Amino acid sequence: MNQRKKNKAKAAYICVNRRARHDYELGDTYEAGVVLVGTEVKSLRQGKADLTDAFARFIGDELFLIGLNITPYDKAARFNHEPKRDRKLLLSRNELTRLAVKMKERGFTLIPLEMHFAGSWVKVTLALARGRKQHDNRQAILETQQRREMRAVVRERKSR
Repeated sequence: MNQRKKNKAKAAYICVNRRARHDYELGDTYEAGVVLVGTEVKSLRQGKADLTDAFARFIGDELFLIGLNITPYDKAARFNHEPKRDRKLLLSRNELTRLAVKMKERGFTLIPLEMHFAGSWVKVTLALARGRKQHDNRQAILETQQRREMRAVVRERKSR
């Protein structure tokens, strides 16, 4: 097993944005590194992060994660970090240019789905997303209920 697969297998989730799958239609996903300071990493190891209001935006030609709340570390006196500061995301130049083109299209945004540790690095999984309207949500819920009912019928027929 190579080193990259080993790191993926050990990925420990810090936090998950469950509202993203409900509020948005998700498209392509990307995994990006996050530039952090020491007290932020220590706080993340305690699982003190919140992705619910976070999104990614280009500032200049760099990508930043905005609205991510990392609770200050308890044991860091005056050297603590600001909880809601903008954090730089690390992606390859090709991925950044591809994302910039797609985000210029109407209605697309980058939403963080989850944060996890990959070895000693903190990674965030981003999804290119388009906002859902209320009637779209109702349609999506109806489709999931129909799929669930079909699976139940198939299971019932197999058990006969």
